[in-house]
Amino acid sequence: MTAHPRGEAPDPAAEDHEAGEDAAQAADTPGTPDEGDAGSAEGAEGAQDPEQVPGVPAAPALSEAEAELAAQRELRERIEQRKAEKEGPIAAGTKLSGPAADLLAAVRAVESGEKPGTAFFDSPASAPAPRRAAPAAAPTAPAGPSRDPEQPAPAAASPGAAAAVAAVLAGGGAPEALARPAAATLGEGAAQALREDPWQLLSVPGVRPEQADGFARALLGAECGPDDERRTAALVGWLLERAALRGHTALDADEVRTALAGYAVTDPGEAVQHAVDEGVVLVFQDGVDATEPESPEGTEETPEDGTRGDDEPVPVLLGLDRYALAEESLADGLGRLVNSCDKGADWTEAAAAAPSSSAGELIRAAAAAGLVAHSGGEAARAEPAALIAAAHGLGLRVVGTTHSADGRRRLEEAVGDAGSAVTLSALLSGEDGPGRDADGAFALDVLVVLDAPQLDVETAAMLVESLADGTRLVLSGDPGVLGSAGAGRVFADVIAARACPHVVSRTPDPGPIGELVSGIGIGELAQVDAPGREVVIVPVRDAGEAVHRTVQLVADSVPRAIGVPSSDTQVITVGHGGSAGTTALNAALKERLNPGPGRFGGFDPGDRVVHVPAPGRAVPGSVVSADAEGLRLDCAGTPVVVPQDRVETSVRHGWALSAHQAAGMRWPAAVVVLPGDAAQGLSRPWVYTAFSRGERHLSVVHGVDQALPRAVAEVPAQERTTRLRPLLEALPTPDAS
Repeated sequence: MTAHPRGEAPDPAAEDHEAGEDAAQAADTPGTPDEGDAGSAEGAEGAQDPEQVPGVPAAPALSEAEAELAAQRELRERIEQRKAEKEGPIAAGTKLSGPAADLLAAVRAVESGEKPGTAFFDSPASAPAPRRAAPAAAPTAPAGPSRDPEQPAPAAASPGAAAAVAAVLAGGGAPEALARPAAATLGEGAAQALREDPWQLLSVPGVRPEQADGFARALLGAECGPDDERRTAALVGWLLERAALRGHTALDADEVRTALAGYAVTDPGEAVQHAVDEGVVLVFQDGVDATEPESPEGTEETPEDGTRGDDEPVPVLLGLDRYALAEESLADGLGRLVNSCDKGADWTEAAAAAPSSSAGELIRAAAAAGLVAHSGGEAARAEPAALIAAAHGLGLRVVGTTHSADGRRRLEEAVGDAGSAVTLSALLSGEDGPGRDADGAFALDVLVVLDAPQLDVETAAMLVESLADGTRLVLSGDPGVLGSAGAGRVFADVIAARACPHVVSRTPDPGPIGELVSGIGIGELAQVDAPGREVVIVPVRDAGEAVHRTVQLVADSVPRAIGVPSSDTQVITVGHGGSAGTTALNAALKERLNPGPGRFGGFDPGDRVVHVPAPGRAVPGSVVSADAEGLRLDCAGTPVVVPQDRVETSVRHGWALSAHQAAGMRWPAAVVVLPGDAAQGLSRPWVYTAFSRGERHLSVVHGVDQALPRAVAEVPAQERTTRLRPLLEALPTPDAS
């Protein structure tokens, strides 16, 4: 008899918890080292009685990611040039613009009613490190093995610069290992910059405030204090960068001040003022009617009690310029598409011939609008595929994009010869797709973006910037899955702003897994009938047993009882750390499925891996060999060479993944591991995403007791603070234009 999610489960193990969606998301990015591949292999051997588990079974070539990054840099330059060419202050959906003094006055008026004070330190803080010019776009990668790119950051600094930084770090007691990343982040003048402002060390990924404080104390001695302007400015920037890792493009000013107080800053309000004055962060006041005339001084006429006059508080947000620029550019670009749509061809017959009513509705919406949102589950992916086929039949230039190579394969199967399917990264890099014209725009009439919830704001801005006037853009995805690994919530903001027609699919996901996942989407963890053992629950008492049962399922039970081989079964768990995280599970699975000494930096030929060439992109593959050039992988038939110095930060074993890494991909069978110490990392979107990765079979290794139904019912998606929705709501409609 098949167990169900609401069946009995043992008490959760009392273990330290290291996972959680924020930690998992941050750890999915390259540059965040894993805890290592060593871990307990407990339970990797020995057969379990099948009755105990009911029903279970010449020059280096440029890679796709390198070309993508180069194209993104070129587009950033174009966006920044556009901004610079605008006359006067940039409103950006807010009237808080212009000189820094005006911005500060607005902040004070809104936050406390006081007028801005004078500087409260005798010596000015060092200005932020200057931005480096972006290199020109790289050519499309030639055929042949691709090389893993450097971290999407400034080019590596010279050996001399790294050596100079190492000397400064040594003087401050900081590890020499930070020399290269610090030099790469701060540029050739990094050593001098750190001498003058030791807290710039906070801009190096992985450095925390207490570490930067210790470094500063060692260098500055008595001159160092918690209210040093250099320290407070660096802390504000660090807080915003950390928020971006959690998906926020901005933070409420109150939250920033509260966080600063937690780091012993005496006057957080003055610290925020100084950070704005120095250009470390920007300040925004969204939700205020931008059509109202500005006051003579150029500041917002906000009452001193911080309200708009109708007793509604005025939100004051702080943000980094990179995300502000991306959201403003994206809003402008989406508005341009909405207002430049030319109905052109007659789509009537194509809509009438659609395979379903929802597909017909989507085709009609795309015929009439330049921007369309479409939402639905896995089965609903057939509807954008039908749209692609219809546009192709009308002679239009149409492309469908997906988040992963697996998604592209599934889309190709759906559209057949009636359209083109590419990954979004390949489209942006120019490796695949229609290419760009002389103005940098894609040669397209219709672009359909599947897996739209995985779009972060910077990628979306670059994509929309590449679309010519009149191009139709369709954003399609499942709103129940986890959001993007990068900052922003583009798909949700477009829908919430009602910026375009929104087609909601009426096509349900079939079978017991589809029924289970559909219930999770509305907050219900219902029992489902699974006569074919499509859904099986495996209760466990603790993390050790969870690892043991997981290995048993992948290596024996699922292949034997369900007929899905180990190579087609994916393990998904809450995070990389913990006693049953990806690190421990991968170690146990490797010992059982592909034992070896790990002679290639911890890897052996035949190891199942996931390659992370850039933040938010996880590419499954397998190890082929290694040589002087690096680790050689086979990623879905594409040979990839990862340089030796990038292996540790961009390649992980891949038998077990986090849910963020698994988003946008599906496997014939999925084993979701929920040890007791994972309870606090569960949420409805996490469960929805993890449980929906299996096409034919889902096993749940269940050790969280009632935390699972409670997470589904009571823990919705974490809200992200973004500015895109109010920016879109402020755009003129086609009728108004």
